[in-house]
Amino acid sequence: MTIRNQPRNDERGFSLIELMIVIAIIGILIAVGVTGWKTAVKAANEAAAIKTLRTVAEQQMLYYNSHQRTTFGTFDEMLKENMLDNRFAGGTPVVEGYLFTMRVIPKSTTTQPGYAVTADPQVSEGVSATGKNHFYLDSDSNTIHVNGGQPATVSDPPIGQ
Repeated sequence: MTIRNQPRNDERGFSLIELMIVIAIIGILIAVGVTGWKTAVKAANEAAAIKTLRTVAEQQMLYYNSHQRTTFGTFDEMLKENMLDNRFAGGTPVVEGYLFTMRVIPKSTTTQPGYAVTADPQVSEGVSATGKNHFYLDSDSNTIHVNGGQPATVSDPPIGQ
């Protein structure tokens, strides 16, 4: 049996440089994909927050009408009457990555009853991981206001403007 010691010039394969280029391209594609995914998740969370604010406003009107137009309900009161689901249970409800807070203004001799709801993205280590915009809704304007950098108020522009 003879063993030939021939050079391997005619064998085909990838060089180390070619493999490194392919790995770099795959890394770039993953980085772009992850960035796009995070942007899509934030946009979906913001859309869910807006929809949730509209649902709260509708349920507040039902609560107000069912209580002889004398008061609006807190999250807990609306939960007891099955107007909201269990996502609103607890101190500060978190729905789709947004923290919801509600302030109910009772009826008095000088003021009409009212409410204000805010939706703020959850913040982790100083960075908002769930959304970019903050939202505000109250019973007076019944319009959702948006602010991109800080909690929204009634003085911020309405959505779509």
